[in-house]
Amino acid sequence: MKIRIVIGDQRFTATIFDSAAGHDLVDQLPLTIDLTDHGSVEKTGPLPAPLSTAGQPDGAAPEVGDVGYYAPGSDFVLYYGDQSYHSGIVIIGRLDGDAAGRIAGLDGAVTATVDVPAG
Repeated sequence: MKIRIVIGDQRFTATIFDSAAGHDLVDQLPLTIDLTDHGSVEKTGPLPAPLSTAGQPDGAAPEVGDVGYYAPGSDFVLYYGDQSYHSGIVIIGRLDGDAAGRIAGLDGAVTATVDVPAG
């Protein structure tokens, strides 16, 4: 499943995995999410409703370019730096192309529009 993420004049795409959490995310789209920068490794923002964590491990060590869900806060997460293992992290997808590097260049808090591209 492909999603589109628009932040300012930057456009990104990501591939969302075929999982309960991935389906729940896509079902909530379109969304506007205010993302805060955390530790210069991730941008996170609250989702309107929690995603299912059925079938997922208790935590994960996301890689640069992963799209995640932080279950304790019901947060959508874009990883652009090195993050260690934390319980409650679910990897739900992967940013396409050079998106992680471009997101790393966006300073501070940003607002993202997330939807399913037409076609």
